[in-house]
Amino acid sequence: MTVPVFEEYEPAADCGCPGCARRRRTAAALPVRHGGHPAAHGARRALVLVTAAGVVLSCGAVQAAATAAGRVTRGGMAADPQPVTPQGQVGPLISGGASGPPSAPDTSARTTTRTEIINRAKKWVAAKVPYDMAAYWSDGYRQDCSGFVSMAWNLGSNEWTGSLAGFGTKIARADLQPGDILLFHNPADPATGSHVTVFGGWTDHTHSHYLAYEQARPNARQATTPMAYWSNSSKYVAYRYTGIVSGTSGSEPASGFPGSGQFGPGADNAHVTRLGQLLIAQGGERFYKESAGPGWSDADERATRAFQLAQGWKGKDADGIPGPGTWSLLVKGAGHRIPAAGPGGAVAYPGKGLFRPGRSSGHVRRLGTQLVKKGYGTHYMKGPGPRWTEADRRNVEAFQRAQGWSGSAADGYPGPETWRRLFA
Repeated sequence: MTVPVFEEYEPAADCGCPGCARRRRTAAALPVRHGGHPAAHGARRALVLVTAAGVVLSCGAVQAAATAAGRVTRGGMAADPQPVTPQGQVGPLISGGASGPPSAPDTSARTTTRTEIINRAKKWVAAKVPYDMAAYWSDGYRQDCSGFVSMAWNLGSNEWTGSLAGFGTKIARADLQPGDILLFHNPADPATGSHVTVFGGWTDHTHSHYLAYEQARPNARQATTPMAYWSNSSKYVAYRYTGIVSGTSGSEPASGFPGSGQFGPGADNAHVTRLGQLLIAQGGERFYKESAGPGWSDADERATRAFQLAQGWKGKDADGIPGPGTWSLLVKGAGHRIPAAGPGGAVAYPGKGLFRPGRSSGHVRRLGTQLVKKGYGTHYMKGPGPRWTEADRRNVEAFQRAQGWSGSAADGYPGPETWRRLFA
């Protein structure tokens, strides 16, 4: 895996603007292997003395330094979270934290699941592990951004942004799933901008923001973050760890189809959670007010049916309950994605076959709820439910007749036009 290459920027030697001055100072402080200029090291000592003298002579230099570090903006306001994240070198784990001797490098091939990656990241967040490129947490991983990812991916060694790409496969941002990473390595100036986050999932249906797990000052955190980051967004590259496997480790179910009996009303298990996560990854975010959970819900059924309809399936093949075909496509990340909601956020017409005696689905309840909202719920003895009844038919018929329809156009069974008008 090759490291992504970015355009290098060479600060002009005679330019006095703060940006060029800052880059010259940074390059002088960096070793050659990290992008520093060899000629600058001979003058480094003199530069330090001159800089120190400048601080004494002008208190304005303090403000300039703070601004360069991204701590304040021109107006003196706090800037967006754009952590300065210097990092350590590639190295082994440090036994017993910072005070222990280095352990032998772990060269064994390691595998992990997405659930385990996120759970490890959450442990550092919960512990509020402080950011420190020279310190090591009790698990032996370095407390900087790349050490955080090394820990989450369970690499067995401390890597840096220049080496992490070698442990993953480059993917499209649209294919991101929890446990993948977003990496920006700046080879021209590693101390400026280089950073990496763990992708925790999309936070909106537009995929403009995601939940990022990261190690940044002052400590490990999780936060809703714009795609791909607050700064240098276009330069972040998505990677998937090559050691990710599907399995039953932790709470993550196996990838094989568990059987239709694991889904539907009353189901409560890890397979339902997995289904919801897969549907969200395929564009079904709008169906879930909260994250996917183990209890079967109307959201699971509606999202499953939307995915099935997106494949062009009809009838029993699009009943909202996953079968082997549905499950196989979802697990592989294949098939057509769930389309975005129509105008006004309306859900597409689910098909007339769902509204027949004895049929039960979340769409029936949704229809009844909308009928009551529109003032056509007089035939319900109690609140509308998921099973189609004569009360549903009579209320639909009343709505259809209110549109001026008669005959077969007002038979009490919702068609596409009834659905469109009812949810307009």
